Parts: sequence; structure tokens; C-alpha cells
Amino acid sequence: MNAADAVAHLSPERWADANRLLIRKALAEFAHERLIRPERQDGDRYVVRSDDGLTAYRFTAVRRALDHWQVAAGSITRHRDGSELPLCALDFLIELRESLGLGEEILPVYLEEVSATLAGTCYKLGKPRVTSAELAGRGFQAVETAMTEGHPCFVANSGRLGFGLDDYLSYAPETASPVRLVWLAAHRSRAVFTAGAGIEQESFLRDELGEPTLNRFRGTLAGQGLDPADYLLIPVHPWQWRNKLGTAFAAEVARRNLVYLGEGDDAYLAQQSVRTFFNRSDPRRHYVKTALSVLNMGFMRGLSAAYMEATPAINDWLARLIDGDPVLRATGVTVIRERAAVGYRHPEYERATGPHSPYRKMLAALWRESPVPSLREGESLATMASLLHVDHEGASFAGALIARSGLAPTAWLRHYLRAYLTPLLHCFYAHDLVFMPHGENVILVLEDGVVRRVIHKDIAEEIAVMDPDAELPPEVRRIRVEVPEDKRLLSLFTDVFDCFFRFLSAHLAAEGLLAEDDFWRTVAEVAREYQRGVPGLAGKFARYDLFAPEFALSCLNRLQLRDNRQMVDLADPSGALQLVGTLRNPVAGF
Repeated sequence: MNAADAVAHLSPERWADANRLLIRKALAEFAHERLIRPERQDGDRYVVRSDDGLTAYRFTAVRRALDHWQVAAGSITRHRDGSELPLCALDFLIELRESLGLGEEILPVYLEEVSATLAGTCYKLGKPRVTSAELAGRGFQAVETAMTEGHPCFVANSGRLGFGLDDYLSYAPETASPVRLVWLAAHRSRAVFTAGAGIEQESFLRDELGEPTLNRFRGTLAGQGLDPADYLLIPVHPWQWRNKLGTAFAAEVARRNLVYLGEGDDAYLAQQSVRTFFNRSDPRRHYVKTALSVLNMGFMRGLSAAYMEATPAINDWLARLIDGDPVLRATGVTVIRERAAVGYRHPEYERATGPHSPYRKMLAALWRESPVPSLREGESLATMASLLHVDHEGASFAGALIARSGLAPTAWLRHYLRAYLTPLLHCFYAHDLVFMPHGENVILVLEDGVVRRVIHKDIAEEIAVMDPDAELPPEVRRIRVEVPEDKRLLSLFTDVFDCFFRFLSAHLAAEGLLAEDDFWRTVAEVAREYQRGVPGLAGKFARYDLFAPEFALSCLNRLQLRDNRQMVDLADPSGALQLVGTLRNPVAGF
């Protein structure tokens, strides 16, 4: 591809549209987090003024439950000295830098992340237009790569700092470019392979790679006078090999502790999380999650070699817990287990750094089950993020599924909540177990538009047991965390109510499909239905009251604006929370 083609998506018209969309989101989410306080003009018209008071952003908005600001993108105008100015997201952030708490070090990096997010939006705006109704009839990966919004709360959610133009076009999930992974041989003195119950390394790799590829790789080692039995195989993101490992691990390559084997034969598709790949050549084979030293949404997206060692055991433990709990089994909830993992320890970087340093997360990988073999006749898959997707005509994917189902919106919602919310409630109340159940971490199993069950993924790095005295096997104990009593229920209030249901209810209300009160009444009814089914947990329901009048507002953008390189101290995640006032609990009245 020539240089001009690589930037063809960056047209003036698309750039203007992308800036308008991002400022819409910034006004909505920064107002929600009380970083800015829009002044009401009249009716549904509001104004936000710059730090110096000289620039005004005027817009219309509907204010909904959970202090959600539904801002009309087309209504936003910018004014200074009596003149209307074009909308520019970078100017917006600079004009409000003091309100947003953007310090001198953070501001330019945050502007770069926003620029990259805008560029990604321009690419998405140039793709062939597909309506939500059409998308609802397409396959799992067509839905995955059609997502346009990214995380619904974060304004700078597609920074991917480290990717250049060619990298973006090759590896961003929305480009749907097939990727072949690079494979390295890692000397056993430096690397560790761990696997879940019933997994044997040799047969596992043969199933994943195929006999010819495996033999080719072993022939490469033998051709250099090396014994293949002394090495483990590690799949690597092509970007990581070219931009990090070939230089940062140069000593390991020179010493033949790492040996480049070449690309594998299977084509993969990057998922929304960027560093995880779905096998397009053989969808029944495992996902591969790779280390990627790219800064995106508050973290360097590496993978810890130390964490990888316990990953399969944690996944097996959770699968056993679900299988042994009749309430969870009845909901149909499952996990796609991370069945095997491999990590490489670089001795000098380990001696020079602390346990959470990005330098310890440059070379590791895991294999996660594919959900495809678990499908029954008539079932299909879609990322749960799709429920918040809205097409170019303003029609939501959720609305398209409701239409496809033929059910009344409340009946459709009840099916979804029983599949998604009920297991989360039971894990919390019965097992002190919490997930990170955002849209990208959950896969919906659909039948004629109806959500029949859900599949959780990204288990080992994203679950926690909040009982410090919980009896856990030694290899699983790292998921045990201490969370203050008053913050425990935020795992549901923030991650589920505020960061997902807030948007879903607003979309359905805006389309006239389901009034907000009806949405939240249905949530309350499903929660009460669950509670009635497990009377033995009444004490826990009283102790952690899902129907409390209000809960703390936990702000995600404030985390990123404060430190966009590491939003959360991984050793103390609850201590990092940015809590600002409270939100009225929308289920409290039911």
C-alpha cells in the first residue's frame, strides 16, 4: 500500500464528523462524571464554557436515569467572540484542561490518544454502511468487526499508542485484516508452559498448529543445530516481534534463548481487545491472546509471564464452580476457559523492575477456548458490546434483535437479564465472586434474536473473590482481594448498571422501544425473582442491598485523565477508584 492510500480515510468531511461525535461523547461522559457542569439555557438546551469563560459549547440533551446525558450530536455548536467556530476535539480538551485536571505531562499524551481515536472513527465512517437489521443476520465475526464505539464510557478509547499507519490497517479489529501470528521457540530455562486439566502439551500444539507446521518449526530449530526438545513454542503478535522483541530481547535472540520460526499458517482476526485473535481458518481452534506493548485505554497491553502460570488453574476452578452450582447451571452461563498459557521471563528485566512493570509483560501468550463448538442447532454468537451499537440511521442492534425475536421489548429484555444479570447476582451473593462483565468480555448466544445464554471470557485477569477468608486452592489464591464493605456492591452498580445498562436503556428509550421506567422495572423484577429463588441468602441481600436508594459514582475517565499510562494500581484496584458523589439507584423505587 502506498503512503497516500494509508491515509485515504482521513478526509476533511470524515474528520469533521469524527470530531463532532467525539465532542458529543466528551460532553456526555464528562458531565456524567461531574468534571463539567453544563448550564441549562432553556428547555433541553445547555451550554458548557471553557476554563477562561470565552468559548461556549451549546447543545441539546435529554437527561436520563443515572444522570445520563443523551447529547444530540447535530445540535453542538462552538462560539467565541460572537463568531461560530468549527468543532475540534483537541481544542475542546485544551480549552477545558483545568476542568478536566489534565496536567502538563498527561495532556499531550491524552491528545495523541484522542487523535488516534478520531482517526479510527474516520476509518469506520468510510466502511460500507450496514444497518443494524442487516447486521443482526450476519455471523459472529461480522458483528465483532462492525463495532464502531469501543468502550461506551471512555472518551479516548482507541489510542493504541505505538501503532503506525500500516499497523493500524493491519491489526485494528475494525479493519478486519487477516493476521498470521509469528512463532518463536523459547528455551525451557526461560519459559514455562502451563495447561488445564486434561491438556497435554504435545497433542495440544499439534491440534492448534497442525502436524506440517509443527514439523516445519522443529526442522528450523534442528537446522540451526538446536534440539527441539529444549524449546517451547510461543505465538507472538507480529507488531510485538518487529517493534519490541527483536530489539528489547536482542540478547536473548543472540544467545539462542529465543529463535524466530516464522509465521503460522492459520489466518486470525483481531478482536475488540486488539491483542486477542479469533482463528478464521479454523473457528473451532482456540483464540490466541498475545502480549502487545501498546498503550491503550489506561494500560500497556502486555501479558505477565508470572500471571500466565496460574491462568489455566484459575479457569478450571471457575468452570468447576459454575458446573457445581445448580442456580448457575440453570441460567446456562458458561466460561470459555483459558486452557493453556506460556510465559517468558527475561532475567535482567526481572531483576531491574517491580512485579507490575510493563517490562515483565512483553512475551507471553494464552490459548482460550472458542465458543463455536458449543453452539447448538439454530444458535449464533454476538459480542455483548453489540447491544450498544447504533447504525448510521440511528437504529440500535438491540432494537434489531428485538424485532427479529418477535417478542415484546420487556419480554426480550427479561430473557437477556436472566441470562446475563442473574448469574452475576448469584456469583456475587453466593460466592463473593465478581467479574469484569463489560460488553467486550461477554458473548451472547442468540436464537432468532433472543438471548438464550451468555459466555464469559478473559477470566484469569478479570475476576476476583472479595472474601479475604475464602477457601481457595493455592494456585488460585491470587484472585482473592480485599475490598472494603462499602465498595463491594460497586462491582455491580458501576460495571453493570452505570457502564452498560445506562447506555442500553437510553438507546431503547430514544428509539421509543422501551420507556426507562419499564427498563429498570424489568431489571428490578428479574433481581427480585432471583432473590426469591435463593431464600437462604437473605442475610447477604440485606447486607449488600441492590435496592439501596443511591450508590457512589465511580468515574472511569477521571482515572485515565489522572494517569493514562496505568489507570489502576493492580495491587490495590479498589484503592484507585475515583468516587465523586452519588447516583440515584434506578431500581430503588421498584
